[in-house]
Amino acid sequence: MASKYDRHAKIIELIGEYEIQTQEELVERLRAEQFDATQATVSRDIRELRLIKVMSGNGVYKYATTAAGAVSDTTAKLQIIFSESVTTIDYAQNIVVVKTLPGMAQAAASAMDAMEHDGVIGCIAGDDTVMVVIRDTKDAQKLTAKLKRLVK
Repeated sequence: MASKYDRHAKIIELIGEYEIQTQEELVERLRAEQFDATQATVSRDIRELRLIKVMSGNGVYKYATTAAGAVSDTTAKLQIIFSESVTTIDYAQNIVVVKTLPGMAQAAASAMDAMEHDGVIGCIAGDDTVMVVIRDTKDAQKLTAKLKRLVK
């Protein structure tokens, strides 16, 4: 039988490897790794490990350690700024254009940089417009769809 410390180590490993959103999902992952755990046990473990929920790059909340949360908290705040300041998003071939409220393009570009999207070569921001250069049209389509999901 595995000890509580072994289970805690496995939990830290699992939340680092997967975007675990619920206690139930964590219980399932632990059981798949041959750890006998209940939802009540996992709930105590989460409290003891001081795990927090942070927003991942795709806009869902997942469990993270407090140390990881410090970095992710900034990213989450930037994502909120992005979602509140963007008015339209569109693309033409390998360029994505993001229109924002006046004065918010720099913040939106910073948020996109923090999201670390694959295929992004760079962002240029003016007052109310961000131009994002992408490697190809297919990646521009994917990025546009992903960014539109983040906007309220």
